[in-house]
Amino acid sequence: MTGGIACYKIAELTRLLTKAGATVQVVMTEAATQFITPVTMQALSGRPVYTSQWDGRVPNNMAHIDLSREADAIVIAPASTDFLAKLAHGFADDLLSTLCVARDCPLLVVPAMNRQMWQNPATQRNVAQLRADGIETLGPDSGPQACGEIGDGRMLEPEAIYEAIVSFFAPKVLAGRRLLITAGPTFEPLDPVRGITNRSSGKMGFALARAAQQAGAEVHLVAGPVALATPWGVYREDVQTAQQMYDAVMREVPDADVFIGVAAVADWRVDHVAAHKIKKTAEQRMPTFTFVENPDILASVAALPDPPYCVGFAAESGDLEVHGEEKRARKKVPLLIGNLGPLTFGRDDNEVVLFEAAGRTPLPRAAKAALAQTLVAEIARRLPDTSIIS
Repeated sequence: MTGGIACYKIAELTRLLTKAGATVQVVMTEAATQFITPVTMQALSGRPVYTSQWDGRVPNNMAHIDLSREADAIVIAPASTDFLAKLAHGFADDLLSTLCVARDCPLLVVPAMNRQMWQNPATQRNVAQLRADGIETLGPDSGPQACGEIGDGRMLEPEAIYEAIVSFFAPKVLAGRRLLITAGPTFEPLDPVRGITNRSSGKMGFALARAAQQAGAEVHLVAGPVALATPWGVYREDVQTAQQMYDAVMREVPDADVFIGVAAVADWRVDHVAAHKIKKTAEQRMPTFTFVENPDILASVAALPDPPYCVGFAAESGDLEVHGEEKRARKKVPLLIGNLGPLTFGRDDNEVVLFEAAGRTPLPRAAKAALAQTLVAEIARRLPDTSIIS
């Protein structure tokens, strides 16, 4: 940790990492201790906090050597303007900078500074040098800053830093691949305030987008109306109706290597949306509607002259083994992932069956995040010329 008002956010990052099972060793510059105390960071990490290169608690008084040898990665968060300059020029005048120079593990930096400090040509030269040296730069973000100004330089939020660290270590089984994923429900309006939708939460599709990005893919997520945060590193496009989702998919699919249709798309929409809220009257207490069929997104993608590898999802209410294979064959996709909708909508776990021409493969119930990682590995294994990059 280096000096900056964003130090307080590193308490939450430490909590997230330790909760996930990571061992977190905190090293602070003197400036960092002016913003948050070593006592706080020790309580959250469960380990002694080091602030001085002369600390005698490490064998041989060589904290700059021993601490880095225990680490799988060093993450500098927040990384101040001054510290980025030190790293770029190899300065080693305190414990943390010496630790970075003497390391034998990856180094990630999370910049946090005023917008003008970030835009300063010297800072940009230093960041370019760090990237050229193989140092991973996470962020910065753009938004309101503690000084009252708005712009680039704001540190990523703790959840985003955590996701980026997880992504850094994930096997890159989809490196170089471009994935197009749909997620969530669609909403078909009847009038300005009412509509037809379904119970899909979008959790499975968002988990797949997150897992695919962690696996090295470039991910474009087309999302129906859901209240979920965008996974780190994923480009998100929000839509409402099935037609809007179809239009977005058909626009982006020429650049995709893989299409995964997870969204629960409405099969039908009304042929005419009322311009005003439909009122109940004495003459007509029950309105009538005429429906027209929505475009079939998955089948349309699979029918393209040069389609990407297509993966469909099927949420059934019963007879999954029969309906799953029937849907796969009808949609003409190589892989369909089926589940029982009433047992998964809105939940954090799922149980699925993989349907393909060679047969079916049931997967045990698991948290959607873990299941998404399994499904990404299964999809990657079925793609041509896929290699694992650790």
